[in-house]
Amino acid sequence: MKYMISVFIGSASYGILSTFVVLAYGQGYKLGEVVGTQLMVGFLLSWLFATYVERRQKRSADSGSAKGSGGAKTGRGGLAWKTRLLLMAAGLPTAITGLIYYQSLRYIPASLAIILLFQFTWIGVLLQSIRQKKRPNRAILTTLVILLGGTVLAAGIMEQGGGTFHLLGVTLGFLAAISYTLFILFSGKAAPEVAPATRSKWMLAGGMTFVFILFPPAFLWNGDLFSSLFLFGLVLGLFGAFIPPLLFTYGVPHIGEGMAGILGAAELPVAVLLSSIVLHEHVSWLQWTGVIVVLVGVAYPELAKMAKRNRRMAPGIGA
Repeated sequence: MKYMISVFIGSASYGILSTFVVLAYGQGYKLGEVVGTQLMVGFLLSWLFATYVERRQKRSADSGSAKGSGGAKTGRGGLAWKTRLLLMAAGLPTAITGLIYYQSLRYIPASLAIILLFQFTWIGVLLQSIRQKKRPNRAILTTLVILLGGTVLAAGIMEQGGGTFHLLGVTLGFLAAISYTLFILFSGKAAPEVAPATRSKWMLAGGMTFVFILFPPAFLWNGDLFSSLFLFGLVLGLFGAFIPPLLFTYGVPHIGEGMAGILGAAELPVAVLLSSIVLHEHVSWLQWTGVIVVLVGVAYPELAKMAKRNRRMAPGIGA
């Protein structure tokens, strides 16, 4: 249960981001500044937390309370550079998702952007089917139909018409969903033997380095860091770069990609609710209905599995 809760909280944290990005854009900050400060703050928080954990485990080992090789997973002094580089590469989707997703917010409402990002649910199913070389079963296909219908409702296409949406913004939002899918995948597959805090700090190191190469961090020396940009970076870094990767690297290896996608449903209502309350974006009852349909679609595969297991157990129970 603790692993499921960790992924749930991490997903809900992501739902906060779009609202604060729009507010940052409203104050004139640019994409590189927003993403750069987010990853820098997240990296610093992650590194401090990992250092605390590693020192705590080292003290425990020195006092004789640690048993076996429990401290080996921290990577302190023993994590090979090959593993570190692997984790840094696994952190690239974190940066890419932020860049693409935040850029989409320049063209489309936050409530629509989060709906598009949420398509990572069925994209993850598709990638898993390709990786396992298995055709999606009936439950998965049903899920895709439900998600498509819910997305149409939640995006407001039936009310506004497809022509009112910016094509580039929609495309960027969908690409962000693909990148986010890769982030979840790598969170569970990249060096799972390494402690979550250590994995998270190296993944963020890779993402931050990538962004700083694309957008040199001029805010570090031109004084902008000491303006309201730091406050936006603090919120975005905490809820977008520190908490989710740490909790995902902790929980996803134990619950699997499928359940992680289901728990990712926490992101959607948080984002839509904040965009409605803080940004005053109009969200109709039809769009809220679409949000509910999407959540049902995400949960459907696991509900179908549970129902199937119950049917198999029923004869034995009756006997």
